[in-house]
Amino acid sequence: MSSIPLGPLMLASERLAAIVCIAAFLFLAGRIARRTQTRADTVAWRALLTGAVAARAAYVLLHFDAYRAEPSSVFAIWQGGFALWPGLAAALAVIALMLRRSRATLALGGTAVALTLIMTLAVPMLRPAPRPLPAGLTLTTLDGRAVALDSLRGKPFVLNVWATWCGPCRREMPMVTDVARNAAMPVFLANAGEDTATIRRYLSEQGLPADRVLTDPAHEAIPALETQALPTTLFIDSSGTIVSSQVGEMSRAGLTAQIESLERTQP
Repeated sequence: MSSIPLGPLMLASERLAAIVCIAAFLFLAGRIARRTQTRADTVAWRALLTGAVAARAAYVLLHFDAYRAEPSSVFAIWQGGFALWPGLAAALAVIALMLRRSRATLALGGTAVALTLIMTLAVPMLRPAPRPLPAGLTLTTLDGRAVALDSLRGKPFVLNVWATWCGPCRREMPMVTDVARNAAMPVFLANAGEDTATIRRYLSEQGLPADRVLTDPAHEAIPALETQALPTTLFIDSSGTIVSSQVGEMSRAGLTAQIESLERTQP
């Protein structure tokens, strides 16, 4: 997932696309309300909120096992996780029930469908194309053992880039380390250039395992990955290609779904 800088912040392009489509929907709803002399603008807000709740609920149900492990994460909507089509269905139901048989129903419903289709088509185009993992990169375990990323070719793996000063990294680390412990493929947590003492102190304070944590003492490997923000999670297939990436904090459901998708790429 690519990201777009907004001052000191980075916003995932897919989320920006969703924000643009939502803003367009509400703007057009206002126009429809004026032209049809109806309350289409108010209905649009209610449809949007109902659709968002339905989309979130459907996503949680689809990934129930992940959310059962962390029930409170159901409300962590900043991590993403919405099922688009159930959300659209709920929104259309609200529009039909509140506007009944009127020109506004068709106009507002059609607008919702059109913008959903536009976003569905745009999101794949916004994702960065798969790219090869730079050759010759070496990270180091906290015990000083070198880990050449080239040596991992032949099997897929995940690389989560983080730092102790990064708030979203700190929030997701307990989950990432837990998933890493049980994942069918290696999941590494690569620190972005901090010294070993700082990393060890943080892990000790938080009670987190250190066995999948890697460091970049030469400050060369992480910059070569060209991560735009922290945390960034890279999903690398068995050929050494970065097939997808996630900028920003991930949910357990999102991480496990990506890992399962990566497993399916194995020959």
